[in-house]
Amino acid sequence: MSLKDRLNSTQNNQNQTAKKSDNNAISNIEPLSEEFSSLKEKLHSLLIEKVNSTPSWSTYSDNEQKDLIRQFIEGQLNTNFRSVPLNKTERDKLIKEIIQEAKGFGPLDPLLEDPTISDILVNGAKNIYVEKNGKLYKTSIVFKDNNHLKNIIERIVSKIGRRIDEKSPMVDARLADGSRVNAIIPPLALDGPSLSIRRFKADAGTMESLLKWGSISKEMAEVLEAAVAARCNIVISGGTGAGKTTLLNSLSAKIPPGERIITIEDSAELSLQQEHIVRLETRPANIEGEGAITARDLVINTLRMRPDRIIIGECRGAETLDMLQAMNTGHDGSLTTLHANSPRDALSRLETMVMYSGIDLPERNIKNQIASAINIIIQVSRLQDGSRKVTKVSEIVGMEENTISMQDIFKWEQTGMGNKVVMGMHVSTGVRPKFIEKIRTRGMEINNQYFDKNHRHTYLTRNTQANTLQNEEINPRLRAAEAQQKKMTHADLDILKRLKR
Repeated sequence: MSLKDRLNSTQNNQNQTAKKSDNNAISNIEPLSEEFSSLKEKLHSLLIEKVNSTPSWSTYSDNEQKDLIRQFIEGQLNTNFRSVPLNKTERDKLIKEIIQEAKGFGPLDPLLEDPTISDILVNGAKNIYVEKNGKLYKTSIVFKDNNHLKNIIERIVSKIGRRIDEKSPMVDARLADGSRVNAIIPPLALDGPSLSIRRFKADAGTMESLLKWGSISKEMAEVLEAAVAARCNIVISGGTGAGKTTLLNSLSAKIPPGERIITIEDSAELSLQQEHIVRLETRPANIEGEGAITARDLVINTLRMRPDRIIIGECRGAETLDMLQAMNTGHDGSLTTLHANSPRDALSRLETMVMYSGIDLPERNIKNQIASAINIIIQVSRLQDGSRKVTKVSEIVGMEENTISMQDIFKWEQTGMGNKVVMGMHVSTGVRPKFIEKIRTRGMEINNQYFDKNHRHTYLTRNTQANTLQNEEINPRLRAAEAQQKKMTHADLDILKRLKR
């Protein structure tokens, strides 16, 4: 091999190593050695025996239990396992992992402590993936076996009074920090238990964060916040992981503090900041198949609880009809989300879900209910680079024969890709929405220029390529006019110079 070939080979190996390092820079945990794992298992078994033989264990607080576990492990390492060579780093790591096994969620704890991770996806004991900045990466973390993973799943779901077994092999749950959990085990999961954890950033529930990320422009945020305060009925539409719940949390912050809010969810994940709030959660059937409380049952009961606002985490079925009726009978200002790829698709999904109620309503009556109940549909999407954007804000304006009329107010225009980043900008369509009058009757004012086609949308920060590109491409006609004005100015200067001569 020539010197040039060896240099090229070395460079390729370095590039591959760097790429691999980037992909694996999710966790600092390395696969454990067999000796370390064996010692950990022995100590864990001794700890279980110690806990079972301590009747007063349940009377201690979590912190006290962790201190007792640490003291027990250190005592075992200093006596029965003195011959095992461990340095301080390995010793601390061993104690930490045993505490995680006993009190936390085992190998998942380091991932749950990482604020940059938005999703944790476990496909069996040996394959754990995470999502960071909209991209998926495989980690080096593993469970001992499928039984170990199943035990962790059971610990998660048992903390909120739910169960998972062969008779009920699927479950929705949540962690203490509000993270959404879904688990499915054999016989439905063929390759071992599967666990999905959707995490929510601590600052994700604020409109300021959405503005900072470029998900929405200042003008759009001001209009939508005013629409919420003016009690417009809003549906947020989008795909999985597009940011529907994040936007719902952000908009709900503009609900006045004096209003009574009731939320209905399958798995509680909304984090509203108001004080006067009642949170309701559906309940699955018990082992005998009885006792299920559906979202529709909760919506019907909510109407007897004197709500000012009803917020449904996600419309999925028959509760849609009762929600629309509530919106049409004095419960303005309600918000909900649903899965759909566009505002028009969202209307079709609403029609379909109304039919789940089992009430045989004519199609035109269903469409009339939707057209009169809902004011705004907001479409959110996750783009190719993993970023999440509000891609459309549409207003329902009524019925034309047998079709629901809708007009776009704002939309996202993508212009291309640069350095693997989506380029584009939010633009106004030139349509002035009808709900502006409803906003003004509440004593609020919105700048009419926000809806002008030539208006340039602004963002909280300008550190993204998309925002930089926006300044160059937001309005080609305006740029052409400015260029023409500059040319005329230079011509005038030339004339003045000749006159002076």
